[in-house]
Amino acid sequence: MTNRNIEVLAPAGSPESLTAAVRAGADAVYLGGSAFSARAGAKNFDSGELKSAVEYCRARGVKVYLAVNTLLLQDELQKALDFVSYACTLPVDALIVQDTGLIWLLQKCAPGLRLHASTQMSIHTPLGALALSEAGIRRVVLSRELSLREIGEIHKAAPVELEAFVHGALCMSVSGQCYFSSVLGSRSGNRGLCAQPCRLPFSVTGGTGHDLSLKDLSMISRMNELSRAGIASAKIEGRMKRPEYVAAAARASRLAADGEPVPPELVKNLGAVFSRSGFTTGYLDGKLGRDMFGVRSKEDVAGATGAVFAELHGLYSHEYQRIPVSFRLTIQKEQPVVLFAADRDGRTARVSLGETPQPALSRAIDEERCAEQLKKTGGTPFYADEIVCEIGEGLSVPVSSLNRLRREALEKLEGLRTSRAEIPFQMCRIPEAGTHTAKALRLRARFAGTDLPPAAKRCELVYLPYDTDLDILQKLKEDGYPVALEIPRGMFGMEKAVRTRLSAAKDVGFSDVWAGNLGAAALGRELGLTVHGGFSLNITNTAALLWHSEFGLADTELSFELTLTQAAAVGGELPRGLLLYGRLPLMLTRNCPAANAGGCKNCETAPFLTDRKGIRFPIQCYGACSEVLNSVPLYMADRLGEVRNQDFGVLRFTTESAREAEEIIGRYLAGSPDEGEHTRGLYYRGIE
Repeated sequence: MTNRNIEVLAPAGSPESLTAAVRAGADAVYLGGSAFSARAGAKNFDSGELKSAVEYCRARGVKVYLAVNTLLLQDELQKALDFVSYACTLPVDALIVQDTGLIWLLQKCAPGLRLHASTQMSIHTPLGALALSEAGIRRVVLSRELSLREIGEIHKAAPVELEAFVHGALCMSVSGQCYFSSVLGSRSGNRGLCAQPCRLPFSVTGGTGHDLSLKDLSMISRMNELSRAGIASAKIEGRMKRPEYVAAAARASRLAADGEPVPPELVKNLGAVFSRSGFTTGYLDGKLGRDMFGVRSKEDVAGATGAVFAELHGLYSHEYQRIPVSFRLTIQKEQPVVLFAADRDGRTARVSLGETPQPALSRAIDEERCAEQLKKTGGTPFYADEIVCEIGEGLSVPVSSLNRLRREALEKLEGLRTSRAEIPFQMCRIPEAGTHTAKALRLRARFAGTDLPPAAKRCELVYLPYDTDLDILQKLKEDGYPVALEIPRGMFGMEKAVRTRLSAAKDVGFSDVWAGNLGAAALGRELGLTVHGGFSLNITNTAALLWHSEFGLADTELSFELTLTQAAAVGGELPRGLLLYGRLPLMLTRNCPAANAGGCKNCETAPFLTDRKGIRFPIQCYGACSEVLNSVPLYMADRLGEVRNQDFGVLRFTTESAREAEEIIGRYLAGSPDEGEHTRGLYYRGIE
């Protein structure tokens, strides 16, 4: 057995996959319960199955991380707490969470419960990880889009465990920042119900025809590089995949983590059981572009033969012997034969034959023969690490009796290992809904550039790109525009540069910033700026609003995945608002779809994606990422009377000209209907 520096974390979407992961050598598994899991389509575990899963894993020295990693609506908070309360009785080793409201509640109800921040929290900067560490999070699951260098920078800055994906599917969008499935079909990726529209044909001119579909990731052969970058846990994606896939990925990762070679046949079979035009390490290497894109082709499917699955099934047909056990056998004259079996955690099982050894008629029992029988631990999760035999002279014990002692001792020890103290849980009061009373709705406007319409002066804030030339900002301010700066939602590798620009802006009098992720909010807070939260913080309940209020936001936008009724039911005192106009950002992508056509054109002419029906979705680049925008704008000017309990509304301009923006602001000031094609977004139909 070797020293394991990096944890192998495998998916368990079903009891069968759980067994496959454990027997293939995983150190830990992550799984979902019957609700609040970001893989709602997986089989998942009911309460009884969850209890059995935890006991099975604990007996074998495998940790269980329970995913409660969806956004929660106000009326779901109590049910979520009830579920976590049950998980604390088992107890699970950690909870994987996305919703900051659930974090806020659990730190009061169960301060001893270990919390891991889901990749759905979109953490990709040093300050983002540091902020969660300071907020009590024990591990951060990083965004998949980070390079090894960027991971290293986060590791140096934040004293928190880091987890990264080592193998499996890559979403085109930064996790937690994809609204494509919800806007198009009300199936929210933030609620575990993504319909994966990105795998359908969406094309840019000169692209592949599937310009939102990436190859799968595989860094298994380079796991040592993840470890050196500061990754404590290597995560395998795949709670929706079958047990054979889980076993293959877990065994290959186990070998790589232990510094052992991965057999070429296993690598081949892993690719055969599931891949999309092969694998990629583009993000981790910092090499983006066309080579990262791929689809599940006929050739990929053809490799998944019955023979391959049968061979992979063999990886988990037997127990994986990971638990060292010390035996002490006592065979003395006129005393019962006793065997002690002890693990390294201080548990000891004692079993006895209940009878004394007989005098040997021919060959007396000796230490060599006893040790030979005690070593036969096959079919159990144990292996004999140390054997001590205390044997009197001239005595005889049948081999069958020794074997029975060994079996009974290991069964008893396995049972002892399933027990662990519960995590204390004290049910706390859930913050009330719908207690916020707002005054007259004020308008704010966001622009992608600096060609502003005069009507924008009538807004209380005008958000402009953070890197706008300071002279231009000063001129706009002098002209009467209430300028604030928008920090990019995607800041991969940009934190230092953004800090420098914001500091310079602060020095000349600009003190308000828009922050759409926790890293950006933490940066604004560090610089002493007034931080206005964005829609992409995904605030959907009162407790989440309170968490962000304590974090230091001056006010915030709520998630546009809420209905107007649900948004009105968010309580608390922090001023809040909703996005009320604009092409909704469907995806935040580090790999620009337009660049898949052979190189980024710097968006001098806004590129667009076209779907199978000829509908066009504009693409805009900002910061380190691109946004895929909806084909038509959200329009609510004629429904403002139905927007209740909101302090402000945001008009988000992307592709509009200054003249068009002038007209639109005028309509919102007058409450006029729209004359063109538009959507009401999710404000009436909601999400699942």
